[in-house]
Amino acid sequence: MHKLPALIIGAGPAGLTAAYELAKQGVLPLVVEKAEQVGGISRTEVYKGYRFDIGGHRFFTKVGEVEALWHEILGDEFIDTRRLSRIFYEGKFYPYPLKIWPTLKNLGPVESARILGSYLKAHLLPHADPRNLEEWVVNRFGDRLYRTFFKTYTEKVWGIDCTEIRADWAAQRIKGLSLTGAVRQALTGRSDETSLIETFQYPVHGPGMMWERCAEHVEAMGGEVCLETEAVRLEHDGRCIRRVTLRDARGEREVVPEHVVNSMPITHLVRALDPAPPEAVRAAAGALSYRDFLIVALVLNREEVFPDNWIYVHSPEVQVGRIQNFKNWSPAMVPDPSKTCLGMEYFCNRGDALWEMDDAALIRLAASELERIGLGRAAEVEDGTVIRQPMAYPVYDAEYQRHVETIRHYLDTFENLQTTGRAGMHRYNNQDHSMLTAMLAARNVLGEDHDLWDVNVERSYHEEFTVEQARAKAAARPRAAQLAAVDR
Repeated sequence: MHKLPALIIGAGPAGLTAAYELAKQGVLPLVVEKAEQVGGISRTEVYKGYRFDIGGHRFFTKVGEVEALWHEILGDEFIDTRRLSRIFYEGKFYPYPLKIWPTLKNLGPVESARILGSYLKAHLLPHADPRNLEEWVVNRFGDRLYRTFFKTYTEKVWGIDCTEIRADWAAQRIKGLSLTGAVRQALTGRSDETSLIETFQYPVHGPGMMWERCAEHVEAMGGEVCLETEAVRLEHDGRCIRRVTLRDARGEREVVPEHVVNSMPITHLVRALDPAPPEAVRAAAGALSYRDFLIVALVLNREEVFPDNWIYVHSPEVQVGRIQNFKNWSPAMVPDPSKTCLGMEYFCNRGDALWEMDDAALIRLAASELERIGLGRAAEVEDGTVIRQPMAYPVYDAEYQRHVETIRHYLDTFENLQTTGRAGMHRYNNQDHSMLTAMLAARNVLGEDHDLWDVNVERSYHEEFTVEQARAKAAARPRAAQLAAVDR
């Protein structure tokens, strides 16, 4: 039985960030990853030399420590990429973020007047306490604009009605946008919103490059990264994780970690605990849901297809939700400059017809939908591949928050277990937020006391939240609360 100073479960951005921060301080971790490559959903897949993301991953943050860490790991192997994205709806393209004159021209004067009237009505008679995404967006944009630019796409992504999605998701992902803000940005060209940035950094060979390099650094410092290795059982005494069973192709082995930092799905974590958690905790974990995702990468015999990095497809007559043009993220993503690689993104659930469709049929579907939209001809598609990504997006349904709180309070009773990252916290966060929580988790292992659940996305983006501020906040907690955290 092998004793470890730290076991990191999952080799995505959160897990590898925690491992890297610990290794720098001489705490040499073992990182285990169920998949065959590092990076999680921030990995870069390669097919015949064509590189593509599992969804596009911009590198932009207002968290100084995170940006510094990116460059510490990857050096100068970033390029500055100009952002261009549009919405496709009813046969027309709309700039995103919305720009006033092209949008009005596409909508026409009658529909524009209706949208303005709907917006004024929403501000005169708003939902007093918006609880779901529909109410939240209508309050800010009006019902008509919501139905034009939000409803169809959002329901395509999540597979449920917007009234079933918590307002939390809109507040986190759409942040402080409003119609007046969009008009102001359209007129002035300025915006303070992170979702509307005009340029971003991007690793020259895709985001997976960051995490491949990070894993190399961890191992160079003496840590270990084991792929195709799953943590299947975490044995505990009610206060501490005492032993963890790992499984790989050779069988099972046990390790005894002093600390465990988890980033696998919180639902899997609950199921792996032995003895099993109370029934209420297991029921909460069973009630949480995820949206799955697949990407059909099409290789087109065409040098240029469209100038965007990505396009949101709001049109309900096609199933594709978003289209990535990886050549426009970085030219190095495409090995032959006379070709183009597009990522046709479909949001689905495991077991449904789309998920179960064979790869050849999915490639034909994607090629036909590309032609139906008018962005290319199916005959130009000369090759393709399919990547399926289960549990890509935690679903913010009406009850998710209550379930997460139930699980959180139970996990807080363990002295040497922390959970972090998108999957590990069931929080639809960005890469930089996952990294920040992981950095704080590493500092907790080193003796500090940070509440990872208090690192919320809004603070991270809008207050330039830093590790030093987190340290100061932890130090300012009442002494009794600190002692309770240590002695619980």
